[in-house]
Amino acid sequence: MARASAGTVNPHGRTGVRIVVAGDRGTGKSSLIITAAADNFPVNVPPVLPPTRLPDDLYPERVPITIIDTSSRPEDGDRVAEELQRADTVVLTYACDRPETLENLSDFWLPRLRKLEVKVPVIVVGCKLDLRDENQQVSLEQVMSPIMQQFREIETCIECSASRHIQVPEVFYYAQKAVLHPTAPLFDQESQTLKPRCVRALKRIFILCDHDRDGALSDDELNDFQVKCFNAPLQAAEITGVKKVVQEKLTEGVNDRGLTLTGFLFLHALFIEKGRLETTWTVLRKFGYNDDIKLADDLIPPLKRAPDQSVELTNEAIDFLKTIFDAFDGDGDGLLRPRELEELFSTAPESPWIGTMYEEVAEKNAFGGLSLDAFLSEWALMTLLNPASSVENLIYIGYPGDPSSAIRVTRRRRLDRKKKQSERNVLQCFVFGPRQAGKSAILNSFIGRPYSESYSPTTEERYAVNAVDIPMMGKKKFLVMKEIPEGEVRKLLANKESLASCDIAVFVHDRSDESSWKAATELLVEIAGHGEDTGFEVPCLIVATKDDLDSFTLAIEETTRVSQDMGVEAPIPISVKLGDFNSLFRRIVTAAEHPHLSIPETEAGRTRKHYHRLINRSLMVVSVGAAVAVVGLAAYRVYSARKNTSG
Repeated sequence: MARASAGTVNPHGRTGVRIVVAGDRGTGKSSLIITAAADNFPVNVPPVLPPTRLPDDLYPERVPITIIDTSSRPEDGDRVAEELQRADTVVLTYACDRPETLENLSDFWLPRLRKLEVKVPVIVVGCKLDLRDENQQVSLEQVMSPIMQQFREIETCIECSASRHIQVPEVFYYAQKAVLHPTAPLFDQESQTLKPRCVRALKRIFILCDHDRDGALSDDELNDFQVKCFNAPLQAAEITGVKKVVQEKLTEGVNDRGLTLTGFLFLHALFIEKGRLETTWTVLRKFGYNDDIKLADDLIPPLKRAPDQSVELTNEAIDFLKTIFDAFDGDGDGLLRPRELEELFSTAPESPWIGTMYEEVAEKNAFGGLSLDAFLSEWALMTLLNPASSVENLIYIGYPGDPSSAIRVTRRRRLDRKKKQSERNVLQCFVFGPRQAGKSAILNSFIGRPYSESYSPTTEERYAVNAVDIPMMGKKKFLVMKEIPEGEVRKLLANKESLASCDIAVFVHDRSDESSWKAATELLVEIAGHGEDTGFEVPCLIVATKDDLDSFTLAIEETTRVSQDMGVEAPIPISVKLGDFNSLFRRIVTAAEHPHLSIPETEAGRTRKHYHRLINRSLMVVSVGAAVAVVGLAAYRVYSARKNTSG
């Protein structure tokens, strides 16, 4: 771990680095570029150079470097701005013999980069070092420290002289290094500590390298790590030296079993503080991390599926998650408390559920703890909505198998209807209904939240997910309930495939309010019609909430008529307030599992079917007539042939 891989050939997947050089007029931009490219100080320098390519073998990384010179004329400001916005890194120059050009960096150039939202590393370069007044010698650190405190985007400061060939190659080496091995994702300059995402990635790497799971890297494990990352073993003396450095600074960094996680993190912080960022970046990239310290996209298996197919975790992945749940349930109470859940995801860039839409979708106890069912429900929802994120997080927490073995693409819903059976383990229910019908109350009760009299309108789609027992079959299904606010229905139906991912739709109305019933039935007709038009028909159930209140006049006659006309089950009465759900969630799952039933039919749909039947019947008549004609013709030909023969 003491040696970085200086000879590695472009491990970054980059096709090149684009360096833009800017600064005041006369600060030596063009001379600096020509001297770096040609290794020769120019006598006559043009005002602005064309794009300049440095030799590929100039630096060990062998990543092509293109340097863009810029004009200092005010009238070229827009062109310079465009170049700065296309830069991978920016070199800002000042002249060591002209203090006002240094002041102009903080007064003009650095604020301009912020205004243009140029968020790339900045290298500040003092040119014409040989011309600085010897009576005004000050240290670079002393001069630049205040500016670097104010502008954290400055990666490095360096002084050079093109005419004397002093530190010219180093300027572009640091510029390239700032792109290939950036500081910002790894290290917080202000607090001088590793950033959280970097710590979490290094923790995961440490755990992967700790083969015997004893919480420390033994000498053999350290050596394996070194070979994997740098293709070179460590000598015994080097291992001893590494551990000695750590122990002198941090006693808990080493124990009798080897280098601890604390020591491992300390070493990386030390490398970064000493400017050896390439060491930490080499380690991260060897373990599949990109510049955002997330797993590279190519580690996640691509998924191809039709709109009416969904993605679920396999039994293999679910068994792994059950093992993980038990491992992190430290107190053995059958719940993952927030602290335990945070520890579980401590090797991911961040917890995928905290501060996201997933935070409030599953059942939790009074202390925020998740049961195994709730834990698996969260995973079921994440896999349904964002399979790539689900697989990525499985890898982060240590899934040992091939990532593609963790998920499966389900059969098409269209085929489910033909087969008269859904094989899905995760079923998605869209919940429709007018305002104040009780949609949110149903979702809240589904995830164990107490009933509340206060009304808070839902303005955006929201989810609730839980496991539902199916006693007859002796198994559980995960039910995802998606509440669609009344105002969002038009937007939903603007997409032809919007119902493709829906296993069942539920239409909720307040049974005490006739206008609520009418609005719900209008929604039912609209959704059913959309399904008929697009070919994505879905089974539907009607739910009558507030069964503790008196129903509106003629409610039974009205609801019976509509149910019979559309060919769906009569409304299911429930009272969230009284906790009487009439087996609602089980009935939703059962209806979704038999997707050929409970599909409503509109008047337009019936007319369309009748028309198709007439067309098919006409075609059949034509076909039969044509067949008779063909047979008759054949018989006539036989008759004619015989007649001719006998004649």
